[in-house]
Amino acid sequence: MAKRKADDGSPTIIKKYANRRLYNTGSSSYITLDDLAAMTRENVDFQVVDAKSGEDITHSILTQIIMEEEEKGEQMLPVSFLRQLIGMYGNSMQALMPSYLEASMENFRANQTKLRDAFEKGIAANPIAKIAETNIAMMRAASEAFLPKTGSPRKSAAAEDELAAMREQMAQMQKKLDELSK
Repeated sequence: MAKRKADDGSPTIIKKYANRRLYNTGSSSYITLDDLAAMTRENVDFQVVDAKSGEDITHSILTQIIMEEEEKGEQMLPVSFLRQLIGMYGNSMQALMPSYLEASMENFRANQTKLRDAFEKGIAANPIAKIAETNIAMMRAASEAFLPKTGSPRKSAAAEDELAAMREQMAQMQKKLDELSK
């Protein structure tokens, strides 16, 4: 996924002042860490620099955003992962970790659609989901059976046949569920 850059192809510069305010030079406005998080989600390429020294502090700002996200909502980073990550500092493999983590995240994002599709197919194959679908179809058929008939008698007979078929399917599914629960 390509990052969106400024018109001249360079990252948007965000200046951080001593009073902790952030200034977006691209939009000529002050922004918050939440705005930077949104820019990150929108894949906007930016660089945060200390306004006084000109030092690149993007890494620490992104880390701060992660900390705030972890504190205010559901935590994404499990404690075991954080412990392992901390354990890698000072380890001989520390130099390999950034590229390994970056490649892992890129691979995950590339396969995100495939994962989503597989998850949705998994739910569709779920017997409970199939029962819910069948229940909805049965409710429709039952409502059609009890509502005043405006169609031909053939529709009524077809609806009864369909209802009988659904009852048979429900019985088969219940049998399968009973076998699975044993």
